[in-house]
Amino acid sequence: MIYRSLFPRDVLSELDRLQRELQQTFHFSPSIRGIARGGFPAMNVGGTPQSVEIYAFAPGIDPATLEVQIEKGVLTVAGERKLPTAAEAATVHIDERFAGRFRRVVTLPDDIDANAVDARYRDGVLRISIARKQSAQPRRITIQ
Repeated sequence: MIYRSLFPRDVLSELDRLQRELQQTFHFSPSIRGIARGGFPAMNVGGTPQSVEIYAFAPGIDPATLEVQIEKGVLTVAGERKLPTAAEAATVHIDERFAGRFRRVVTLPDDIDANAVDARYRDGVLRISIARKQSAQPRRITIQ
């Protein structure tokens, strides 16, 4: 048994520990990767001064079945991953691969240009690049 003081010296670290324990409790997944972190597909979101870059890791999905939509500053990636037909006849002992409908939503910054979007699917990775508005681009001001 781990001993914990009733009156922790560092209240913020204790709150952080409690938050991590709650997240682990509610996001538990019997995955080989351990604790689930938000669902399928796994996503990386980042940016450059010129664009916002989103990578969705979705292997085994037909790109024609993916739906990518931007509305009011919110990006939605939706689709469906179907089970292979051979797996239906087999007895499954462990099934860790996600199958079914999915939907991921990402709030975008205010400076994006929703008309300048490039989406490409290659080798199981969906890459979405959204350009930032020209007025939001950093520019150098010359001093006279």
